[in-house]
Amino acid sequence: MKLSGALRTVALYEAAKGGLVLLVGFGMLSLVGRDVERFAERLITHSHLNPAAHYPRIFLDLADRVTSTHLMLLAAGAGVYALVRFVEAYGLWHERRWAEWFAALSGAIYIPLELLRLHKHVSWISVVLLTVNVVVVAFMLYCVFRVKSK
Repeated sequence: MKLSGALRTVALYEAAKGGLVLLVGFGMLSLVGRDVERFAERLITHSHLNPAAHYPRIFLDLADRVTSTHLMLLAAGAGVYALVRFVEAYGLWHERRWAEWFAALSGAIYIPLELLRLHKHVSWISVVLLTVNVVVVAFMLYCVFRVKSK
């Protein structure tokens, strides 16, 4: 059975996650040495959110406490996460067995967290994320345990 197309789709998905997190990491680096609280206030105003509402207030409080060191550490963590996703994507693209195992295990780690989030609050985005993750993990387990024909 030829699974290359599906493996490459998962590889692209993992690479996209890595790329998105890498962009966020660069965004954090761009805030080093700047007034993060002022940036957060402008972002909330631009989004037409009420700064006194619960979640915008949490965001503003965090922005008030963040330091350049925090931003650099978060950006470094984003870089490491992106690198892991890119290595996984490379391995899946080239149909490496280690990448199939890694994708199954790294995806399975998130399932309990996604179930907990659903238990606390059901939203369509939580359902979609859980569904996509379960499908990817199931597919990767299928790939890991399939019998290769000669």
